[in-house]
Amino acid sequence: MANLSAIPDTPAAAGWRWAPAWVLAFVALWPAPGYAEAVMVLGALAAIARLLLLRFRGGMRLLSGPAWALTSVLFCSYWLPELLSAFDAVDRARALREAAVDLRYLPFLWLVAAAVADARGRRITFGGLGAIVALWTVDALAQALTGTSPLFWGIDGIKQALSGHPMCAVGEAARVDRLSGVLGPCNLKLGIVLASLSPFALYAAARRFGSVGWLLAAAAVGVVVLLAGARAAWLTYGLVLLLSGWRVLGWKRLLGVFVFGALALGLLAATVPQLRERLARTAYALSADQDGVDLALSGRTRIWGAALCMARAHPLNGVGARGFRDAFPACDPVPTQPAAWGTGPALHAHQIVLEILSETGVLGLLCWLAGVALAWRAWRYADAPARARARPALLALGVTVFPLNTHLAFYSTFWGGLTLLLAALYAGSLLARDSDPGAAAS
Repeated sequence: MANLSAIPDTPAAAGWRWAPAWVLAFVALWPAPGYAEAVMVLGALAAIARLLLLRFRGGMRLLSGPAWALTSVLFCSYWLPELLSAFDAVDRARALREAAVDLRYLPFLWLVAAAVADARGRRITFGGLGAIVALWTVDALAQALTGTSPLFWGIDGIKQALSGHPMCAVGEAARVDRLSGVLGPCNLKLGIVLASLSPFALYAAARRFGSVGWLLAAAAVGVVVLLAGARAAWLTYGLVLLLSGWRVLGWKRLLGVFVFGALALGLLAATVPQLRERLARTAYALSADQDGVDLALSGRTRIWGAALCMARAHPLNGVGARGFRDAFPACDPVPTQPAAWGTGPALHAHQIVLEILSETGVLGLLCWLAGVALAWRAWRYADAPARARARPALLALGVTVFPLNTHLAFYSTFWGGLTLLLAALYAGSLLARDSDPGAAAS
């Protein structure tokens, strides 16, 4: 790899210098999911067209051989379970269609990995992701103070000018009891998205401003994650602080950060009724009975019971990716009781292991575990500079798929796309074409 970096870029590699901008555009457009999806599809088509025009020559100039392999394997560990589960899925036609459509992710992942395959691309891509997190954080803090997200207000105004319709249904904002930020009151994922992407902002702040920068960035993002209300995001962000903070601050000062965070949480809980209510609901998990645990988890024990039922009934390849809602009524453990989440069936398992087992079975779980093992093997055998440059992406990916948490649906377009994006950023930066000794300082 060092020899490759000593030779000037060929046209094959130089022709992909637009890749970081494409990746950042995809993320920046998440508040408008349809446009983000269009950017992703166009990026995948552009990647395929570029490779076909070059007849796949100069591939080692685009990505290193190991990066090509790891990116493709991580895609397959996600996509093969989807395909294998489709043949006898509850809704076979839909499952096969979803598996076919999700093939678009593979060339896009090559594009994402290529975006961080050299020092310039990593600087633009990781720095840009950190800037997006910072901008969305400042916007959410403005919403906490004024009641309005400036960014969402602007996006909503553009949407109404173009189509005559708002981003969210009339009256939907009035029912929201948490910060929604740039994603808006009809897409309450701000907390979990910021928690997953926060490593890029924290590492960038530490690299540029040292421990003070890390502390300020951690505090700002932390306030938004708390007020955004998703308790899964709280755990995700806690892991980010733990695993990034000890390298910047050391264990003793990091312990002080968590003590200060606990005090800040108490102060916020005393002044924000919605946060106080969520903390009170979480405390029910300490009760001895199942009803208290289920209340603390917003009815998820009922959903998890249904997921285990599906896994027992379809152990080999599950009920089909995205087939959870169709199979839920037959596996609902208490079908006569009102659901904590409202009317209708549960849409997914809310937990990564149970989602994989119920929707793709043992075969799917084995594929995912194979992907995890190969990703970890690549990290284990990488040198120190490679680990340093890939650390933000690894941390973001690791906390996103952390199994002892609740999750969004990994086979949905939004969360699946985010997870695969992080996987490609990890593979492309760890197994980069160049050697970047300066990254070790970060």
